[in-house]
Amino acid sequence: MRRLLLAVLVAMTVPGASAREYGNYDLKRLLTVSETPGGKKYGFDSAYLDQILSDLSAHAKNYPPKFDTPQDQLRAAKDVKALSGMLDVLINVPTPNPELLVRAGYVNSMGHNLDIPRAAEKANSIFLRLLAAAPSDPRGNYMYGTFLAGSGKAREALPYLEKSLSAGVVDAAYAIGMAYLTLGDKEQALKNLEDYKRRKPGDGNVDKLIDAVRNGKVELKRGPG
Repeated sequence: MRRLLLAVLVAMTVPGASAREYGNYDLKRLLTVSETPGGKKYGFDSAYLDQILSDLSAHAKNYPPKFDTPQDQLRAAKDVKALSGMLDVLINVPTPNPELLVRAGYVNSMGHNLDIPRAAEKANSIFLRLLAAAPSDPRGNYMYGTFLAGSGKAREALPYLEKSLSAGVVDAAYAIGMAYLTLGDKEQALKNLEDYKRRKPGDGNVDKLIDAVRNGKVELKRGPG
């Protein structure tokens, strides 16, 4: 999938722009074993998974990813590949847990940002599977919408983002604004960015972005992938 990169040609303080070090994780910890009267019970440590995903998100939620060092990025890509494989086992069942589908889709969307082959196709398939089972899932619609928008499919992203915004996902207003920006619709971009500002007044960076859009200091660049 082709990507469209928005370059904001002003000095902006973006959260995560100075990437912190990506952590070292023991993925074997995700698989748990406990003794029960009936024997061993196998489980999955979702809290530890979410800790890893939070760290990955700080670096690879958007394209291009931001890491302290090339070594950190390689380690993150290795973790994403391993996590994707582990989650495949858990979701490839007749009725997978929707929470695991959300996480599996997100893992692969970040894999796409890390240029992992076929991660985009996997993310797309998983998100569609999730939304087929739960069409109104707020996070599912938001994550799929942001994935599509970040993959150069802004127009296709809008219905999912709008559905998530209607369900109360505030960040969807920002994503909608950025999607319209990639489509060249400055009026709708500003309308939705202003809406995001009203909903989330504590985000000071959006003021700089709105100013950049108004003053023509934003350009589109086509990225690889």
